[in-house]
Amino acid sequence: MSVRALALLYLGVLLLLPVGVVFWRTFEHGFGTAWAWMTTPAAISALWLSVLIAAIAVPLNTVFGVGCALLLVRGGRQRGLSPAAGLGTRLARAATDRLIRLLDALIDLPFVVSPVIVGLALLLVYGQTGWFGDWFMSHGIRIIYAVPGMVLATVFVSLPFVVREVAPVLIEVGDEQEQAAATLGATSWQTFWRVTLPSIRWGVAYGVVLTTARALGEIGAVLVVSSNVAGSTQTLPLLVYQRYDQLGADQLTGAYAAATELAVMSLLVLLAMTLLGPRGLRGQRSHNAP
Repeated sequence: MSVRALALLYLGVLLLLPVGVVFWRTFEHGFGTAWAWMTTPAAISALWLSVLIAAIAVPLNTVFGVGCALLLVRGGRQRGLSPAAGLGTRLARAATDRLIRLLDALIDLPFVVSPVIVGLALLLVYGQTGWFGDWFMSHGIRIIYAVPGMVLATVFVSLPFVVREVAPVLIEVGDEQEQAAATLGATSWQTFWRVTLPSIRWGVAYGVVLTTARALGEIGAVLVVSSNVAGSTQTLPLLVYQRYDQLGADQLTGAYAAATELAVMSLLVLLAMTLLGPRGLRGQRSHNAP
C-alpha cells in the first residue's frame, strides 16, 4: 500500500467515517424530523449565541493579532543601536527584546493549556468569590455563568491564530516598502493602511477563518463558565453536549441534528480556507515578483 493510500485511509477512518455517521444518524428518520430538531427555540437560540460570541471574539483577536504580529516582527527587527548609544539606551533595548520574546512565548499558551483549565482560571478570577468577581457583582456586572465569561473564554482559546498566520507573512514581505513610505513622508497610520495591511491581507484572512472555526466549536472552557441554560447561555456545542447526555432516542436525534449544524458550519469554514489558500499564495507571489 502506497503512502498516499495509507494517508487517505487514515483520514477516512478518523475523519470522514465519523462525520458521515453523524449525517446518517441525523437524517435516518427523515429530513422533517431533523429539521424540527434544528429549528427548536433552544437550537435557534444556541446557534445565534454561538454566532454572537464568534462575532465578538474574532474582531478582538484580529485587531490584537495584527498588532501583536507587528510588534513581534517589526519590534524585534529594528535597526541596530548607534555605537554612541548610552548604557541606559542599551539596557532599555535589551529589556524590550526580552519582553518581546516573552510575549512570543505567551502567545502559544492557549495551544498548550487545556480549555478546562482556562475556564477554571476565569472562574477563580471573575467568579463571585474570585479576585475581581465581587467588585463586578457589586456593580451589577455578571461575568461568570453569563455571556461575558463565555466571550472571555472564547477569546483566550482562539487568540493565537491571527498572530501565527500574520507574523510569517510580515517576515516574508520585509519592511523595505514601509521604510520607503516613511521616507516619502507617510505617517505611521498611512503606512499601515496603504502598505502594510494590503501586503498581509491574505494572512489576516486565513487567521480570521481559523479563529472563527475555533470560536464556533469551543466547548471546554465555555462549559466551565456557562450556566448552560437553554435560550440564555447555551451555545451550539453545549446543546450537543446536553442532548447527548440525556436519555432517549429522540434526544440522540436532536444531538445529531445540532452536531450536523456544527459540521455544516465547519465545512463552510473549510471551504473558505480552501478558497483563500491558493488565492493568497498567488497574491503573495505577485507581490514578491520583481
